[in-house]
Amino acid sequence: MNSVMEYLSILCWLPYTPTVVHLMFVYTMKMIFRVLLLINLISFVSRTFVVNVTQTSYQAEENHNITLEWTFTTKPHTSSKSLFIYCGLIIDHKHLVLFHLHEGVEVSESRDQQFSGRVQFDKDVLREGRIRLHLSRLRTEDSGLYLCEVKTDDGWGSGRCRLNVTVSADHPEPQKPTVSPEPENRGRIGFYIGLGLTAAAVLLVLLCFALSRCFSKSGWATHAPRQPQPCRFSNYPLPTHC
Repeated sequence: MNSVMEYLSILCWLPYTPTVVHLMFVYTMKMIFRVLLLINLISFVSRTFVVNVTQTSYQAEENHNITLEWTFTTKPHTSSKSLFIYCGLIIDHKHLVLFHLHEGVEVSESRDQQFSGRVQFDKDVLREGRIRLHLSRLRTEDSGLYLCEVKTDDGWGSGRCRLNVTVSADHPEPQKPTVSPEPENRGRIGFYIGLGLTAAAVLLVLLCFALSRCFSKSGWATHAPRQPQPCRFSNYPLPTHC
């Protein structure tokens, strides 16, 4: 935004000829085109790689077992060495590592002590784009929000679910699956598209404002010339007259 303000400030010193106005229009159109191109690139990358969670919430009792599962976009040519996975429990502003995969190799040493000896990773379904973690002998402190981040050469994404472990009862309650949420990447797409469109609209408004000031000060106007007034587009100090 600062570069745009500096550009408009420079225009105040230029003679307002048809050539200058044409250059102003071309420069502004190029900036708008770049913003729209960036939006398309972000949208394309976000659509090609998505991480989903099969269930948004799990309900289980302590000392029981449970399977947490995520899915991600995969391609036949994707190499396992380009695969990075981090899954953990977020509780009290802390991240407890549940599972860590680095360049296709499991790093069990990084697993938090709370989950030591209780996590099994299903390698067979990884090629299908599925992350399946079996957590045994559940504890009440295992309750919380679980986040799984996946990164490959095709992109990056994350998915999250919540686990609630209750004290054992005489009649155990089954797991309660819920509808899978929309991918988090879709929210990012909407944010970047809105940001880009806002920037394009601001550029158009600033261009129209600059052109109106130019025509009002140039010799093309039919009315008598007015006394020059200070020209300011931002909080930056400018010369007294344009």
